[in-house]
Amino acid sequence: MDKREDKCVEIPSKDVSGDEKYMFNICQEIFTLESNMITHRGAVHNDQKNYSCDKGENKFEFRSHLSRHQISEHKNRKDYACNRCDKKFVKQSSLSTHQKLVHTDRDDFTCKKCERKFENKSTLIRHNKIFHEVFKDYLCEQCAKRFGNKHSLLVHMTTVHEHRKDYTCQKCEKKFGKKSELFRHQKTVHEGRRDFACDKCEKKFAAKHNLLVHQKMVHEERRDYVCDKCKKKFVLEYHLLIHKKIVHEGWRDFTCDKCKKKFAAKQNLLVHQKMVHERRKDYACDKCEKKFVLDNHLLIHKKTVHEGRKDYVCDYCEKKFGLKSNLIRHQKTVHENRKDYACDDCEHKFGTKQNLHLHLKRIHDRSKDFACDKCDTKFEGKAHMLLHQKIIHDDRKDFLCDECEKKFGSKTYLLRHQRTVHKGQKDFACDKCKKKFGKQCTLTRHQKKVHGGGQ
Repeated sequence: MDKREDKCVEIPSKDVSGDEKYMFNICQEIFTLESNMITHRGAVHNDQKNYSCDKGENKFEFRSHLSRHQISEHKNRKDYACNRCDKKFVKQSSLSTHQKLVHTDRDDFTCKKCERKFENKSTLIRHNKIFHEVFKDYLCEQCAKRFGNKHSLLVHMTTVHEHRKDYTCQKCEKKFGKKSELFRHQKTVHEGRRDFACDKCEKKFAAKHNLLVHQKMVHEERRDYVCDKCKKKFVLEYHLLIHKKIVHEGWRDFTCDKCKKKFAAKQNLLVHQKMVHERRKDYACDKCEKKFVLDNHLLIHKKTVHEGRKDYVCDYCEKKFGLKSNLIRHQKTVHENRKDYACDDCEHKFGTKQNLHLHLKRIHDRSKDFACDKCDTKFEGKAHMLLHQKIIHDDRKDFLCDECEKKFGSKTYLLRHQRTVHKGQKDFACDKCKKKFGKQCTLTRHQKKVHGGGQ
């Protein structure tokens, strides 16, 4: 047997310019120098990590990587600062790469399918191979998921199957499976950094990817990925794939080991376990001490409640919303009068899935699963119980009307008061006598008393 059969073989090739390239047949990586390919083979495919840090257990393939680690982690030095965004780097080459990718409008190595930009041709080729051509040669034997390179497979195995989280935040002790996730958490949550600003609306983002998605979706109004089954459009191909998997194929691959509830995405499973079974809310607002399960929910809370930002305006009535999802729901239910969620028992229709579930629990199931531990009053939903405790037992009314100084226990009650009392709005009309009311409950009471039945 040829001794070369069990080894990695170099395949010389030429690119379109005629320059000789070296392609590694195991991972299809392309190199301009044969020495670079040999170094890659030894480091990645032979798992050689010969350089150990004397202050920790970290090992590295290259001496330069060890040196960079010691400078950045143990000496806390970043000597090269970008003159455009003040971001700092350990190496001059890292600064140059940053400036090329972030501050220079480079179209020479841009992916034609997703418009992502790259520093060089080999990185672009590898990106196309992994994300668009679906050449994924590394198979996880435990879940059959495939990866484009060995490093991604190893990270997947340690974080997903071994449940390792080796990177701990020193400020809140939250743990992460990847160092990049820890850095992103520290930058966005503890430092509050938003380094990427939109040049059209000045909205800021923590990651450049989020900025590009925002520009594509909001300012360019592009949704390039269309579902071939329901024609729904998406900004990202990943969102289309998730949509097909959940809606049309009905996949629920992630099962909770405590209650057997199934989820389509692992993130949803982790949030469920954290919120329901562990009852953890690790992110507390420093202004009102309200706690949240996800750091993203805390950021949204600060933006909408304490900063009072409402960036999404309705084109029909100019009403403003803090969340785009609330704007879409408002337009769908109020202006388009859509009620897409029908009850199978009584054919009553609702504008939101949440209202349908509340209807089923209250009317058909008559279930009230959430009991107040102070007075034993029961409620259909947990939110209703918490609101009850806040208003009745804690005697908190945090929302003040600026016209009559009347106080309310929730913002919803305040807005309804302002709408019906000060603006005189009556949005609920009786279909039998055309009399109008400011509240749905008042309309229902009128119909029962005057007309002898429901709507």
